[in-house]
Formats: sequence, structure tokens, C-alpha cells
Amino acid sequence: MPKNKTHKGLQKRIRVSKTGLIRHRTAGRKHLRSGKGGKKLRQYRREPFMSSADAKRLEKLLFRRIRGREQPRTALRKSPSPEQRKAAKAEAAKKKS
Repeated sequence: MPKNKTHKGLQKRIRVSKTGLIRHRTAGRKHLRSGKGGKKLRQYRREPFMSSADAKRLEKLLFRRIRGREQPRTALRKSPSPEQRKAAKAEAAKKKS
């Protein structure tokens, strides 16, 4: 079976933080700002983290678990380390016998 490849175009446009949030650039904030209102310009300075619904849509393109701006850290499940897997396996074998 072939390996899953991440979407390279998306990978260049976003950055995933250590806690699983996605940072991105909002459209319309580079130039022609004089025609925009003050409220709109203040909104562009908001946190550049993606919302939960958009982040969930990108999981399929990146092939990794990510979380949205509104979700807590516990929403991101971590894979167990090899030591944790070994300990869990030993504990499960101990329960069986």
C-alpha cells in the first residue's frame, strides 16, 4: 500500500504549533489597507489560529491530528510512546493471567 502524502501547497501556507493549533495568514491584509475601515484592520490583528471546523477539514490533507481554536488541549489525543505501549501490554497480559 502506498504512503500517504501531505498536501504540499497547504503545508507551505500554514504552520502547526506544538499544541496542534494551525497558524495561517488572513487574506486581504498586505496592501490597499487605506480603503478598509478601522474595525476590519483591527480584526486582521486577531490571533491567526484556524477555527475548529476549518482545522478538521485540513486533517485529511495533512494526515495528522490537529485541533481548532475553540477546542481544549485534551481534544488532541497523543499516540503512546514505545515504553507506554510495552507497559500497557504487560499490564493487559497480567490481567488475563
